Amino acid sequence: MELKLTKPICFFDLETTGTNVAKDRIVEISVLKVFPNGNKESKTWLVNPEMKIPAEVIEIHGISNERVENEPTFRELAPKVHEMIKGCDLGGFNSNRFDIPLLVEELLRADVDFDMKNVVSVDVQTIFHKMEQRTLSAAYKFYCGETLEGAHSAEADTNATYEVLKSQLDRYGDLENDISWLGQYSSRRNFADFAGFIAFDKKGAEVFAFGKFKGKYVEKVLEDEPGYYGWIQNADFPLYTKKVLTAIKLRKLNTKLK
Repeated sequence: MELKLTKPICFFDLETTGTNVAKDRIVEISVLKVFPNGNKESKTWLVNPEMKIPAEVIEIHGISNERVENEPTFRELAPKVHEMIKGCDLGGFNSNRFDIPLLVEELLRADVDFDMKNVVSVDVQTIFHKMEQRTLSAAYKFYCGETLEGAHSAEADTNATYEVLKSQLDRYGDLENDISWLGQYSSRRNFADFAGFIAFDKKGAEVFAFGKFKGKYVEKVLEDEPGYYGWIQNADFPLYTKKVLTAIKLRKLNTKLK
């Protein structure tokens, strides 16, 4: 079943130096852009992460330090990546918890002010886990009836993710062929930031989802404990989390000034 799209969606996958969203870097990114008319555009870039890739990570994706040492940095590639994905929805496998947060971090680090406010994100892994509880390779075998060759290469994983989602729509009649619906269905919890430090409550207000102020309204905490904002800004939190927190702080300030 082909996707019903009102605007393009970019399926993407990252290979990285590790799993820490705030500290690790991209070493490979592959994007498959699918247009409403069914046309597709794909691009894969190797990236110099400007840091050493740990040996245990190289064993997983096979991308060595030597292979990327002469490749462009993400800062150099950021305009091309942003040009390809801007105005699009996003899709991936475990993308809501890892790929999107890390990609946004890299874009912000490269001074590209990418915002997710009007972007729907479809996490194919979440749909898969809700339905079958497997890995991407198993998902590809289960839904598409084929063995995933080149698993853990960004391009193979990206294309497999796109094919799995289409097969999921064919298999499950209760899945709606609508990107907004799929985005909502594949979300685990409604967060203001992708790293999961700031969540929305049932009324849509931001609350902290960690630490000593867990469950407390962000605006109230920033008003009563102004030093907490500074602590987060200077600590090892993702840039997008800091950006969201700053937006909440400025919104509250602007409200007071009116």
